[in-house]
Amino acid sequence: MSSARSITAAVNPPRAVYLDYPLGRTAGKPNDPANQDEVMKSTLDAFASIGTPGTIVDLPYRWLADDAWKDRVMRPQGDSKGGTAEHEDDRIERFDTPQYQSPQDKPADESHCPTCVFLEDTPR
Repeated sequence: MSSARSITAAVNPPRAVYLDYPLGRTAGKPNDPANQDEVMKSTLDAFASIGTPGTIVDLPYRWLADDAWKDRVMRPQGDSKGGTAEHEDDRIERFDTPQYQSPQDKPADESHCPTCVFLEDTPR
């Protein structure tokens, strides 16, 4: 599943679906389970039916009625071009260190995982 068609085509995956939604929204619109179900069903149908390696299926769904969101989605808030909160990049900041949803998640992540032995020498 991809929201970056040119990058997907460049890496030539065995099969892919492209959804023209903002990056990070590849599984559908937030708080819209019907759209998420449609996207996932279409994706699974495409993966099951693609027979030619390297095929990219373009899913028919639209983020908004027009494509103006593409001009504003990656601009920071307060942009001089007048983007609104609905169209701005609302992803959280990225960090070099692990981030946890709750304090209880950190010990669970740091416990020994017998199936993750290949990670033992990897610095955290």
